[in-house]
Amino acid sequence: MNPRDQYGKLPVKENKDLVNELIRFPEVLVIDQNGNQLGVKPRKEAIALAKEVGLDLLCVAPMGKPPVCKIVNYGKYRFEQQKKAKEAKKNQKVIENKEVRFTPQTDMHDLEVKAKAVIKWFAEGSKVKVTVRFRGRQMSHPEVGEATLRQFLDLIKDYSVVDKQPVMEGRQMFALLSPKK
Repeated sequence: MNPRDQYGKLPVKENKDLVNELIRFPEVLVIDQNGNQLGVKPRKEAIALAKEVGLDLLCVAPMGKPPVCKIVNYGKYRFEQQKKAKEAKKNQKVIENKEVRFTPQTDMHDLEVKAKAVIKWFAEGSKVKVTVRFRGRQMSHPEVGEATLRQFLDLIKDYSVVDKQPVMEGRQMFALLSPKK
């Protein structure tokens, strides 16, 4: 049977923990459920100690010399790890990157309209990339595009901090901005 699932991808192994018989080290340093060190023991003896108290042997430091294994309730351990991961994901703040584009000939009123949108994005906590696109003969006068970009930056200077000064890259000039705290 082919190990690939119906979509052609290999199945993802959910858990990478070394538990009980998955531990392949000949000797391990054993820590009991209370946190006391029991010393270096052969693998089979360590697993037998864990089974005696009705718990599992979990390898917590496989790179150690010797590898460190702890006697724990593995189901409870997995639950706690998932709970911590879920909590960390909930508390993490996602910063979006937005982009506003215009040309060197963009009029002042249009810049003001775009500035209002950018100020709203800053209120949401997003970062903004401001891009001036050059087309055709506009490339022969990059100073016009830079002046337009500077005008735009002046409109929003009270709300933003310039992370990256205006840079010419190919046919466009851009600057990176983030909201003021």
